[in-house]
Amino acid sequence: MAQGNRRVAIIGGLRTPFVKANTVFNDLTALDLGRIVVQELVQRYDLDPNEIDELVFGQVVPSLTASSIARELVLLTGLPRRIQTHTVVRACATSIQAAVNVANSIQLGVADVGIAGGTESMSDPPIFTSRPLAHALVSASKAKNLAARLKPFQQLKGKDLLPVPPAIAEYSTGMSMGDSAEKMAKENGITRREQDELTLASHQNAARAWKAGLFKDEVMNVAVPPKYKEIAAMDNLVREDASFEALSALKPVFDRRYGTVTAGNASPLTDGAAALILMSEEKAKALGYQPLGFLRSYAFAATDPGEQLLQGPAYAAPIALDRAGLTLKDMDLIDMHEAFAAQVASNIQAFESKLFAQKLGRKAALGEVDRSKLNVNGGSIALGHPFAATGARILHQSLRELKRRNLSKALVTVCAQGGQGAAVVLERE
Repeated sequence: MAQGNRRVAIIGGLRTPFVKANTVFNDLTALDLGRIVVQELVQRYDLDPNEIDELVFGQVVPSLTASSIARELVLLTGLPRRIQTHTVVRACATSIQAAVNVANSIQLGVADVGIAGGTESMSDPPIFTSRPLAHALVSASKAKNLAARLKPFQQLKGKDLLPVPPAIAEYSTGMSMGDSAEKMAKENGITRREQDELTLASHQNAARAWKAGLFKDEVMNVAVPPKYKEIAAMDNLVREDASFEALSALKPVFDRRYGTVTAGNASPLTDGAAALILMSEEKAKALGYQPLGFLRSYAFAATDPGEQLLQGPAYAAPIALDRAGLTLKDMDLIDMHEAFAAQVASNIQAFESKLFAQKLGRKAALGEVDRSKLNVNGGSIALGHPFAATGARILHQSLRELKRRNLSKALVTVCAQGGQGAAVVLERE
């Protein structure tokens, strides 16, 4: 009989260093990175592979050669082939979705132990052909002689031969995320100064965390294949020397004349992978594991992407807190994914706005965000943002920090493509 009230424990997690695209992990695929982190995670936590019931993994920018990345990870890592898997995609909230899917299986009693995570290689984006070229290639493959093979290509124009990169704009609006962040900054009155101050705090907090050794149990060393001579041991996007003056000198990218969003106050294109181990509370005790914490509640929400594309967290957070029976004041830490500093500032503004609360049909604003509790060990602007891996990184990072400070509760939020948002309430005892 399935049960719906089992507590879901997060035992631990691990991630690769998050590195700038086309640098350290330039020759690795998302599948390579996912395999590396899952293998190390299982070994580091001395997890008996035979205890694993489910693996859920995600990737936002798909690999053309390995579309079912979760299943491929089980096969490539040598885990038991009986482990059932599925691949998920929810844009930047992908590994939040992966963790929730495993948690749901555990709560319902259909699994006791699961692995969830995400992997991304922006150094290995899929490159498509134009449709005319694709049709010509198919026709040529069916031809019976050389002349017939060449004939389909004679009708092509020069532009048909150009590669087609993945779309970076919202299909429904035609706007990129950067354009939408700029739009939000203007409509919400978010100043350049506030964006750069949030950015500076992200880098300073991340640099401090690295210097203090806070990430030593969160980030693995990667001997980079195929030569294995280079060891990736740290995120390479954190700027220890970041300054407000240097950030202020950067020019706007999306609106070069009147804009405020720069390459500095936006998250960079990043390669990396992250994964979590989840168990039922009972199974964790039976196997002798001490949980880092528990997933108390979660929520996904969405809004019109043509309005405030990256405002999803402001819609999801109240629902997650209500489901947990808690308020924003009860949160000891807040970790908000930093797609753009403008997006973070806009969501904070919405949290604190009575007008926004009325829009949601709520009597009062969610509450004031204590900046001393926000992204205390840095966020995605400084650490990097491999789309599918970010949610797992934040969940693990938040729980580790709760433990270090002997605190109890944290709120995690992630904005995502299409006007979506995710929020998770974590707790530890």
